[in-house]
Amino acid sequence: MDSKAITNLVFDALEDVKAMAPVLLDVREQTDITDYMVVASGATNRQVKALAARVIARSKAAQVTIIGIEGLEDGGWVLIDLGDVLVHVMLPDMRELYDLERLWSLVLVKPDESHV
Repeated sequence: MDSKAITNLVFDALEDVKAMAPVLLDVREQTDITDYMVVASGATNRQVKALAARVIARSKAAQVTIIGIEGLEDGGWVLIDLGDVLVHVMLPDMRELYDLERLWSLVLVKPDESHV
């Protein structure tokens, strides 16, 4: 399954459990570790866990390889590594604090050689 199909699967799973403000970040130009990041919020730890569980279940059903899962026990911020797609499901206060959308949208500029 290609990365676009995985992002569609993730968004469908998040919609099932009423994720708050899901966004897709195209990070292909910024990093080699993944193509896309999906960031979404859940109102409570319980909803964050439910959102993550739905993404995990849908991924397994579609035979998408799950490389790793972090934070599922706590439920404040769950990271699901699907290889070409990283999924971040967070509580709103954590999402605001870490502001991944802004962080990954920054354009990295190399200094001009005349400034070195």
